[in-house]
Amino acid sequence: MTDSRPVYLNLFKIRLPITGVVSFAHRVSGFLLFLAIPFSIYIIDLTLASESGFERAMQMIKHPLMQAILLLLVWSFVHHLLAGIRYLALDFDLGIEKNSSKISAMIVLVSEISIIAAYIWGIML
Repeated sequence: MTDSRPVYLNLFKIRLPITGVVSFAHRVSGFLLFLAIPFSIYIIDLTLASESGFERAMQMIKHPLMQAILLLLVWSFVHHLLAGIRYLALDFDLGIEKNSSKISAMIVLVSEISIIAAYIWGIML
């Protein structure tokens, strides 16, 4: 019997459905939020320590690399929140059909893009 399965798994050829993309991004965003906990505690401690600590924290946050990291963390928070709400609805058997599941995944992606765009343009802050 000949085995016709591929010898290696090419991850670049795998096409996830939109629900799979939202699920994978939910896991990644949760991991990023977990990794950000020590840094967040450090920044809060720095800002509360003294006025000079607050100024130093503001200088750190204004750095372009830090701005990119903060944007990534904002995306992580927004995506994790919206996808988490979607998964709570799925836990209550709301939207478990294939078509409605695709629609809710698309709503999550469009909503997060809108919120991130509003954040970038300063509309929400």
